[in-house]
Amino acid sequence: MSSSEVPLRVAAVSYLNARPLVEPLRDHPAVRLTCGLPRDVARMLAEDEADVALMPVAAAAEQGDVRLLPGMAIGARGPVRSVLLVSERPVHELDEVCLDLSSRTSLVLARLILARYKLSPRLLGFPSSRALAEVRGSRGAVVIGDPALDAGARFPCVIDLAGAWYAWTGLPFVFAAWCHRPGALAPEHHRLLLDAKEVGLGMRRSLAEEHARKTGRSAGELERYLTEHLSYALGDDEERGLRRFFDEGHAAGLLPRGDDVVVAAPRGPAPRGSTLDAVLARAAEGERLSGSDAERLLAGASVFELGIAADASRRRRHPAGVVTYIVDRNVNYTNVCTTSCRFCAFYRPVGHAEGYVLDREVLGRKLDEVVRAGGVQILLQGGLNPELGLDWYEDLFRWMKSGWPLGLHALSPEEVLFIARNASLDVERVLERLHAAGLDSVPGGGAEILVDRVRRRIAKAKCTSEEWLGVMRAAHHMGLRSSATMMYGTVDTPRDRVLHLLKLRDLQDETRGFTAFFCWDFQYEQGVRVAPKDTGTLVYLRTQALARLVLDNFDHVGASWVTQGPAVGQVALRFGADDFGSVMFEENVVSSAGTSFRMDAGTMESRIHEAGFLAARRDVRYTHLTEPA
Repeated sequence: MSSSEVPLRVAAVSYLNARPLVEPLRDHPAVRLTCGLPRDVARMLAEDEADVALMPVAAAAEQGDVRLLPGMAIGARGPVRSVLLVSERPVHELDEVCLDLSSRTSLVLARLILARYKLSPRLLGFPSSRALAEVRGSRGAVVIGDPALDAGARFPCVIDLAGAWYAWTGLPFVFAAWCHRPGALAPEHHRLLLDAKEVGLGMRRSLAEEHARKTGRSAGELERYLTEHLSYALGDDEERGLRRFFDEGHAAGLLPRGDDVVVAAPRGPAPRGSTLDAVLARAAEGERLSGSDAERLLAGASVFELGIAADASRRRRHPAGVVTYIVDRNVNYTNVCTTSCRFCAFYRPVGHAEGYVLDREVLGRKLDEVVRAGGVQILLQGGLNPELGLDWYEDLFRWMKSGWPLGLHALSPEEVLFIARNASLDVERVLERLHAAGLDSVPGGGAEILVDRVRRRIAKAKCTSEEWLGVMRAAHHMGLRSSATMMYGTVDTPRDRVLHLLKLRDLQDETRGFTAFFCWDFQYEQGVRVAPKDTGTLVYLRTQALARLVLDNFDHVGASWVTQGPAVGQVALRFGADDFGSVMFEENVVSSAGTSFRMDAGTMESRIHEAGFLAARRDVRYTHLTEPA
């Protein structure tokens, strides 16, 4: 069909700097336009909600196999005024820098400039509405887009990051460009966007005046911003600057190579990509993979090739051949839940005869058993029970901590969000109170697949992907550590699994708060409302191996013997895993679907030894509690 028959799905950044490229498209009959923050626009292209996106170039490198339309971009050949590091003190005196999470490009650029200055402040991610408000004392912030336009005048210390890049490299910096997947656009779409640019550049004065009326800023200053500070070209110089940015980001471990991101017309020649063997070799050596790299490995590499590469990655991180495990107990304190997940056999709705909340007498017996067995932790998770408020959890945590010397690894992000909503408090305040009451770390439950299209189909009442990641971000900022998980095999696709891993990797880049990653397939039971799709032992081993290769900033990957069985768990130790998880005194969620594997500590160590490794007990932060043997 032609572009006149099916509207072109266009996603674009909503900032003023994008309007000269976007404004003429707003009422175009052949276009369906959606505007948002840069990271939201990038997500839309990744999740096939847009055919073309004016989005951060770093996100294009992350996704991989992306084309940039020639002739159009948002960049600068010097100071840009809208991507700034601001502070009250000189940059070398900063202990912390808050990062506006809106744009992956600006985050990577900020890290590169700080490293260039040989500075390593603690980095904290915040929504764009909060980053600027966090500036005080020895804490600065990277702010981007419209909020940055008058921030420079508010602070005594300002570094224009585009200006710093130009002083370093002598090259333009490209922040965003029109990006599309191969085959998604026709030549007439390119012409449409080029024509829009020509019209939009002639509108810059009126756009500046309109923005001035809305914001109270100077129309003349805004016009100079659009005409003098910004560049809308994407020519040879800009492409050299783009390649230099990809190279620097890759060398710093922040970006994939970007080899398959090219400036090309819709039906131009495809670039010559790396061979599958080359991608496997790079992955085994710890190079950062793009999303398209990961998809190619899932589609084309054999299970043995993936296993060999993942095992090489594990050996590079853990050359001593030690596999850890923890002695703890998984206590599901309630099965009453309001989310009605289509895949869950464990929950019971409010008022159901089989619903329960464990009383303290039962809990006390369980905790005693853990202590007698040398356990060090309780994994406490349950359903979303509206009868249990924040005070109930605080009292429970204090009681547990007062009577038993056990770590408290408790409450998935979904539970934290539910408690916060019921208490009419923000997530940060709820985590602070729970931490004060005894919470030591946060489990990664409820992630399923961090793609909202999937989540809406299997658990429409659950939190969004961004909400799940936001709870983890807040926990990490407080110094709490957490695990990360993935449950696949419902309605998700290979690309969905890859996108899930990329989102975890992005957050880990920001916070370094995840201790480990675990994955498992959907455990089906007759009666649930989702049928299993892509599961089984080989799929599990491929998925875990891929996770080890993609999650280059995770120290640990755990084997999911609870769902796959101890023998497969042993094999998983040669597919990237370096941890055997928990002895699992009890487990109720997976076992409710008919899976009930169990191991005590002695059996677990024997299994580890049989697989050719040394065994060591650990705590939740992966500190060894016994000497490897």
